[in-house]
Amino acid sequence: MLTTTGKSTSEAQEFIEASRVFLKDDFLPKLKHCLEDLSEQDVWWRPNEQSNSVGNLILHLCGNMRQWILSSIGGSSFERDREAEFTERRPHPKAELVANIEGTIYDVDRVLKGLPTSALLERFSVQAYDTSRLQAIYHVVEHFSYHLGQILYIYKLRTGRDPGFYRHLQSR
Repeated sequence: MLTTTGKSTSEAQEFIEASRVFLKDDFLPKLKHCLEDLSEQDVWWRPNEQSNSVGNLILHLCGNMRQWILSSIGGSSFERDREAEFTERRPHPKAELVANIEGTIYDVDRVLKGLPTSALLERFSVQAYDTSRLQAIYHVVEHFSYHLGQILYIYKLRTGRDPGFYRHLQSR
C-alpha cells in the first residue's frame, strides 16, 4: 500500500494514521468552530433534562478518550466519574472547554503516534468490556463522531446557521 508521499505503509499503520487524522485534523476543528461560535449560555443549553448540552458532551468526550486511550493504552493514571460528565450543571467557560478537548486530543495523538502496530491486537479490560487496542481506537473515533453530530445539531438549532464545513463540495 502506498501513501500520498509514495512510502509503503501497512494496513495497521494506515488505521492508526487515519484515526489520528479524524480526531485531530477533522473532528477537532469542527467541534472548536461550533464551540467558539456558540454563546456561553448556548454551550450549556439543553432542551430538557434527558438531553445533554454541548458542554456536557465535551466533558464526556474528554473522559472517554482519557479512559479508553490515555489510561488503557497509554498507561496514564486516570479516575473517571462518567456520571458527573452528564450531570454537571456549573457552566465551565468556553476557553476551558477548548483547552480541555485540545489537550486531550493532542495527548491521544501522541499515544497513537507512538503505538507500535504489533500491539493493536493486544487485549485489555476497560469499563465492562474486554477489547483490543484496535477496537478501543475504533470505538473512540466512532464515539467522537457520534457526539460531534449531536453538537452540530445543537449548533444549527441554536444559531440557525450552517457551519459550512462542506461548501467546497458544492458545484460552482
